[in-house]
Amino acid sequence: MKAIRRFTVRPVLPEPLRPLSDLARNLRWSWHAETRDLFQSVDPERWASSGQDPVRLLGSVPPGRLAELAEDRPFLRRLSAAAADLDDYVTGGRWYQEQPAGLPAAVAYFSPEFGITAALPQYSGGLGILAGDHLKAASDLGVPLIGVGLLYRHGYFRQSLSRDGWQQEHYPVLDPNELPLALLKEPDGTPAQVSLALPGGRQLHARVWLAQVGRVPLLMLDSDVEENDLGERGVTDRLYGGGSEHRLLQEMLLGIGGVRAVRTYCRLTGHPAPEVFHTNEGHAGFLGLERIAELAAEGLDFDSALEAVRAGTVFTTHTPVPAGIDRFDRELVAHHFGPDAELHGIDVERILQLGMETYPGGEPNLFNMAVMGLRLGQRANGVSLLHGNVSREMFSGLWPGFDSDEVPITSVTNGVHAPTWVAPEVFRLGARQIGDRRTEDALTVGGSDRWDAVAEIPDQDIWELRRNLREQLVTEVRERLRVSWRQRGAGTAELGWIDGVLDPDVLTIGFARRVPSYKRLTLMLRDRDRLMDLLLHPERPIQIVVAGKAHPADDGGKRLVQELVRFADDPRVRHRIVFLPDYGMAMAQKLYPGCDIWLNNPLRPLEACGTSGMKAALNGCLNLSVLDGWWDEWFQPDFGWAIPTADGTGTDPDHRDAIEAAALYDLLEQRVTPRFYERGQAGLPDRWIEMVRQTLTLLGPKVLAGRMVREYVERLYTPAAHAHRAMTPDAARELAGWKARVRSAWHGVTVDHVETSAATPTAELGSTLSLRVRVGLGALAPDDVEVQAVSGRVDPEDRIADASTVPLKPVGSPDAEGRWVYEGPLALDRTGPYGYTVRILPTHRLLASEAELGLVAVPSEDVGEGAGVLMR
Repeated sequence: MKAIRRFTVRPVLPEPLRPLSDLARNLRWSWHAETRDLFQSVDPERWASSGQDPVRLLGSVPPGRLAELAEDRPFLRRLSAAAADLDDYVTGGRWYQEQPAGLPAAVAYFSPEFGITAALPQYSGGLGILAGDHLKAASDLGVPLIGVGLLYRHGYFRQSLSRDGWQQEHYPVLDPNELPLALLKEPDGTPAQVSLALPGGRQLHARVWLAQVGRVPLLMLDSDVEENDLGERGVTDRLYGGGSEHRLLQEMLLGIGGVRAVRTYCRLTGHPAPEVFHTNEGHAGFLGLERIAELAAEGLDFDSALEAVRAGTVFTTHTPVPAGIDRFDRELVAHHFGPDAELHGIDVERILQLGMETYPGGEPNLFNMAVMGLRLGQRANGVSLLHGNVSREMFSGLWPGFDSDEVPITSVTNGVHAPTWVAPEVFRLGARQIGDRRTEDALTVGGSDRWDAVAEIPDQDIWELRRNLREQLVTEVRERLRVSWRQRGAGTAELGWIDGVLDPDVLTIGFARRVPSYKRLTLMLRDRDRLMDLLLHPERPIQIVVAGKAHPADDGGKRLVQELVRFADDPRVRHRIVFLPDYGMAMAQKLYPGCDIWLNNPLRPLEACGTSGMKAALNGCLNLSVLDGWWDEWFQPDFGWAIPTADGTGTDPDHRDAIEAAALYDLLEQRVTPRFYERGQAGLPDRWIEMVRQTLTLLGPKVLAGRMVREYVERLYTPAAHAHRAMTPDAARELAGWKARVRSAWHGVTVDHVETSAATPTAELGSTLSLRVRVGLGALAPDDVEVQAVSGRVDPEDRIADASTVPLKPVGSPDAEGRWVYEGPLALDRTGPYGYTVRILPTHRLLASEAELGLVAVPSEDVGEGAGVLMR
């Protein structure tokens, strides 16, 4: 019989065990080994069967066992120590509290997904895991962050395989009462709610669940509440599910509802109000509109409110491809804003202008969430150096007239939260060298360029660690493979071969990620004979563990999965290559440490960062990757291999895959496998161990989320907080008025004449020319602009590269025609073909970038003296 109603029955813990509830409800346990060990000792079997989830564990422990533990003095001492440690962690001063004054009072961090722990499955892939690591690192550093996301009742899908290897999706229903969450409540005990207005007088209501991530609160909005109609209840049903309107409503709830949830949380708890709002990808971009509406309600006009909001907003883009950005039809967005819908106090045309692709190459009827994010954020960044370059190119249409390297998008290279991803065995090896506390600080705060203590670890210890981790992976793979084959319909009698799958002494390669086409899951299958030779080599075999999910709507990705699975099902190689379904955090925490090589072969430059290789590196796994994302930035031959790319513009995609697959096979055959199996005098692979040592010494400190969050604080959050404080209502009105005046008058700004003191087309290195420029400023004054000389090497088309700029100074008063003369020196500081030009830019003390307005005036073709001067 089926129950007509469901309850969640919570355990009543004996008084001495009450701290267990606090420990279970703070997700710090997910990266704190001592707390996990404590929960495991409550009941080891139930700990394993609960998926290592303390909330589920405590809900299943018999009262008799709890009574026994309540009398167990050694257990109670451990419990007391763990509770005291957590209290010190969440209340004591950390890195942030030791910094000079002026840092943000609080930062609100919005993301559509968060990967904190497998016990809270609210993530699909790298974006969510990155967001979770950002929160954890902020907690470790003491950064006063508030996370904001949605609570998806079905999470992302669970993946299994059919008998013929086709991906199948399952959407288990999550009960928030059985998750490590608590409802945010008003003082009278009723659940706190936020609401959005929908067209036709309807409302979208959402409750706010709180996940405590160490020191950081994570607010998660849930529309599955009784006050909503059936359609509205389903808004937060699935991560990245549904059609356009469904996604739009999710993103309105995340952005607009998220700001309202933050305000509610701060009101109820006394948490400082955020001075900085960080939009992690475009999905949360509507948060800027809600903040404009807040300021409009206080009497600020739209343009002034826009300037005030931009000052304190940071936008991070994570995709290097336009297809990865949410775009909506103009009419759909207009339908959900305006007089009878949300933000009715703001002219819907002003809202639309923020997201429309009104630039060369854009589609003018589409509302682009990343474009809105850039227009609403004064500071923006990509997630690796290469991705910063790609982003500046991709969005350069928003700043016409500027070279792509001047587009105001910087980069902060991603990092990973080491306490989450480093195997306990690796941590213990480090602690033996420098102690627990120093190891913990090295993995969380970071700050050093090298981990030189790794040099003191004996080769034998490193090699034993690597084999131990590989052996654990072999055990894990066999267990998961057996479960997968049973789901595929195999009987126990068919599965004896699984006991021989993988070998703890064979070179093990890992490949695990989402399965869009650009990540090229099946590149390794390009020449199956060569791959088989590698897998079955009599002296130097390899083995490969593959995992990954294709998006439910991506049949092309599912076909790639099936192709890989069918190859791995071949009885000739199934002991050497496996596909593990349902890739997630729990699997990843065994997979990264257990592999010797982490393989990554995307189409360059389509991998924004690719943090899985960072997690592997922290465990002594070597990277074998295309020079994309973070690997392009930090690769050295001392600690890994770069797969050559065939990325010429004229290269046929199929031919490119063939070339790069051949390069991959060559590396494996000629360089990787010989080094792994080659033995030195002590019977150890000395050169391999040295590469592991270099990976830990040189890459370890770089790939930390602690390093990443410190960069955000120093380079983006703190300047944004200062800009926010400077942008008083009067200052916002001043800036908005100035921008309007400059835009309307810019047509009158001209460079009329340029001359230099050079008499010949050559000059000596180190000499200085005098520049004299006559400009027209129309209705503007010299205080409104900066006249610059721009100089540098020139290519055969006279394009200036590696440009340097020098401001020129006005001389005297305007002439009878209203023209101004500017003068200044031009130092000739490099040899070879050299050129210069002159340009005029708007300037104001409250601008974050000289390109902010996208306005520039340059000489016309017939002004000046040609390409410049040559130096010898």
